[in-house]
Amino acid sequence: MLLYWLKERAALLTVGKTFILREKTMQKELVEFITKSLVDNPDSVKVREIEGEQTSVLELTVAKEDLGKVIGKQGRTARAIRTLLGAVSAKTRKRVVLEILE
Repeated sequence: MLLYWLKERAALLTVGKTFILREKTMQKELVEFITKSLVDNPDSVKVREIEGEQTSVLELTVAKEDLGKVIGKQGRTARAIRTLLGAVSAKTRKRVVLEILE
């Protein structure tokens, strides 16, 4: 499922001037897509982006009963999401921090 999402986004990124616009929202969309795939209540998933000069902060909010699914055992799922986010954000040369809020 994630591979399909990445292929779909890659096709969109190669179309002219939309490349820059899509890169900025790609991190937020990626976190939203992965999280909605993991939780039981995908309608409660909200991702808010706070942009700074060199860093963007993505605040992820999920339903209280889904919080454990997003964090995972010993934080492994959250770490994996952060790793993917880091790989995607390397293209924009801007650090992205994921905060999971209750």
